Amino acid sequence: MFNPGKIKDLYNLKKQADDMKREMGKIVVEVEEKGVKITMQGDQKVLNISVDGEENQKLKDAFNKAVKESQKKVAKKMQGRLSDFGLGV
Repeated sequence: MFNPGKIKDLYNLKKQADDMKREMGKIVVEVEEKGVKITMQGDQKVLNISVDGEENQKLKDAFNKAVKESQKKVAKKMQGRLSDFGLGV
């Protein structure tokens, strides 16, 4: 049965998640280990990877692609769980 309240709950939940993602994107960390330096946002987007002082665009692109693919798989798996929380449409 159609429940407008659940649609509103889903919308509010998505809005909160989007707001949280924007806030995480503002966080930036930089780590250096054994000649490899990585600059990354809190939302796991890699801004820069350098190896022994040289920027490595290919490594950065591959890492960002891997993170994006893993996030897609997690999101797909979690979609099926929305009904477990009573939020299924």
